[in-house]
Amino acid sequence: MILNVVKIFAPWLIAFFAGLAFSPILTHFLYKYKMWKKKPGNNTGLGGGGTPIFNKLHKEKDTGTPRMGGIVIWVSVLFTTFIFWAISQFFPSEFAKKLDFMSRGQTWLPLFTLIGGALVGLFDDFLVVSGKGKYTAGGLSLRLRILIVLWIGLIGASWFYFKLDVSSILIPFVGNWELGLLFIPFFMLVMLFIFSSGVIDGIDGLSGGVLASIFAAYTGIAFFQNQIDLAAFCAVVVGGILAFLWFNIPPARFYMTETGILGLTTCLTVVAFLTGQVVVLPIIAFPLFATVISNIIQVGSKKVRNGKKVFLVAPIHHHFEAIGWPSYKVTMRYWVISIIFAIMGMIIALIG
Repeated sequence: MILNVVKIFAPWLIAFFAGLAFSPILTHFLYKYKMWKKKPGNNTGLGGGGTPIFNKLHKEKDTGTPRMGGIVIWVSVLFTTFIFWAISQFFPSEFAKKLDFMSRGQTWLPLFTLIGGALVGLFDDFLVVSGKGKYTAGGLSLRLRILIVLWIGLIGASWFYFKLDVSSILIPFVGNWELGLLFIPFFMLVMLFIFSSGVIDGIDGLSGGVLASIFAAYTGIAFFQNQIDLAAFCAVVVGGILAFLWFNIPPARFYMTETGILGLTTCLTVVAFLTGQVVVLPIIAFPLFATVISNIIQVGSKKVRNGKKVFLVAPIHHHFEAIGWPSYKVTMRYWVISIIFAIMGMIIALIG
């Protein structure tokens, strides 16, 4: 038991300190080459039209602050994973092998989706800072990003269905619900929904605090389900996120953007299915779901009610800014809500 606890917290700490050490190097590069938007502005890309209120709120921050801060997260995860694997290979001992959390059944797939999604996001970020892409601000079109996420989801779902023989989901207090072949499209839709919540990366410190709470909850769930390798992996992700957050709290030195968001959201989906606790995901990740739902409500209202809006601006965290909340108040209250709902979801998952 004690060794399992060490196996989780030691990589967590190493990922955090590795991220802290790497961040100044990345920051120097991002500022030296001005890796930020060259033109302010945003477009929903969802049929909701422009976002003039958002543009007004974030005009000064939109340019001048680098993107690609999410690199800190996945580089920290890769570095830590490699270090523990390398030690077990080149300095073999029972202790070293026990601390190595790289395993085919628990960590290969989430690591693959994290890095695969992150690299696609990195390419998108390069397009944004160069001003190339479909929209004024640059970047891959929303349709293409959706197709990429669905493709990643198809690969992940196929691995679960054909390799791991998973075709059902666990409903707390009820039992397993068999989906059969429908498991594959269900998995893909969940991944797409979670990816859609990536717009939460819109205020300094917001996405980092929320995602750290979510992955910490799944660390606990995996640990108590005796998925120790997966728990260690989730802990390493938390360590990387916290290192990023150190430099992202107001005023942010850089933003997470797509290289962090796309990697983390696709990885989160895989983690939720690996633990068998995807049904509690809307609770554990409540701020992410609230973000998506508020966007759906806003766009739907404008379509059905001839342009009338429910919120001053969506997603809802920007609505709070628009009514006068300082951005740091929005961020800190989201952190509190994230922790509360993460604990609630973890409790339901463990006793259900």
